[in-house]
Amino acid sequence: MSRLRLRHAARGALAVLLPLALLGAATGPARASAGTWAAPVVSRVETTDPVVFLTVDDGWFHDPAAAELLLDRRVPASLFLLPGAYAYDSGYFHRLLDHGRVRVENHTVGHPDLTTLDAAGQRAEVCGARDAHLAEFGDGPRLLRPPYGAHDAATRTTARACGAKAVVTWTHDLTTWGGRTPPAPGLKAGDIILLHFNETLEQDLERALALADAAGLAPAPLREYVPE
Repeated sequence: MSRLRLRHAARGALAVLLPLALLGAATGPARASAGTWAAPVVSRVETTDPVVFLTVDDGWFHDPAAAELLLDRRVPASLFLLPGAYAYDSGYFHRLLDHGRVRVENHTVGHPDLTTLDAAGQRAEVCGARDAHLAEFGDGPRLLRPPYGAHDAATRTTARACGAKAVVTWTHDLTTWGGRTPPAPGLKAGDIILLHFNETLEQDLERALALADAAGLAPAPLREYVPE
């Protein structure tokens, strides 16, 4: 084959390979978003430390007795708050942050099932709550709890894009709903306990702390146990 024909053949091959290379560059990050760029889902923490993690959702009911318990016992708790729940009484949570051992985390703006929203809708919910928390408390959330625990691949990439290092669900829901106390589980190291800011939060906290103590476990700050 002549040199001229070889050059033409080489140019033809490049013309085919270049779009494929560009396609690979475009699809590479998308593949990574399902792994490297996606926040992990954490329902319990793998640790040998004798610890459990108390988390409290929503924030609508501001019980002074529950706040006193958290403050008096210096309980490290993760508060997954809705912006609307502190908009009318932010002082309740400022006191907990200023004098206690709690951190405010992300629970979205409007508490939707995120899996019913497209990527843009999920981002508006998660990044919107992050921005509201940062503006109110001066501390951006690093953990996301999706409402109802519902999440999909878009939730995981959205969480990472909005500054969360993990999507956090739970191991045990110890919230008293409708006067019905949930069964007492045998707690293990690394378990994540779900509670809610409702009328029974003080009693639910007391019960969770007693169960932890009976298992030889102590509450620990969840954010510090979730790796970057």
